[in-house]
Amino acid sequence: MRYTKEKNLAIILIAIGALLLLGKFIPFLGFISGTIMSYLIPVIMIAIGYYGIKRGNALFGYIILIIGVLYLLSKLAWLIGPLLAIGLIIFGISMLRGRGVKRY
Repeated sequence: MRYTKEKNLAIILIAIGALLLLGKFIPFLGFISGTIMSYLIPVIMIAIGYYGIKRGNALFGYIILIIGVLYLLSKLAWLIGPLLAIGLIIFGISMLRGRGVKRY
């Protein structure tokens, strides 16, 4: 039996489906599968949007891509805020030391 892209996708879909089904019966797996799916759905939407853009259906692709990016940004807001704060602190310190943005 030779493995192709379609068979790999089928195996991934079966594994995700099994995880979701087991999550309904085992509470611990339900928490894990819910957490995984909450991040996996926006990533899949981004991939579908990118695929739509590459295949020539730009309007549909951009709509799905933008919705996926916004949804993923909302899920990662707990990480983006502190990273932005750290970046601002580092940028401010570098400006105080005189190594700020070079202007040409």
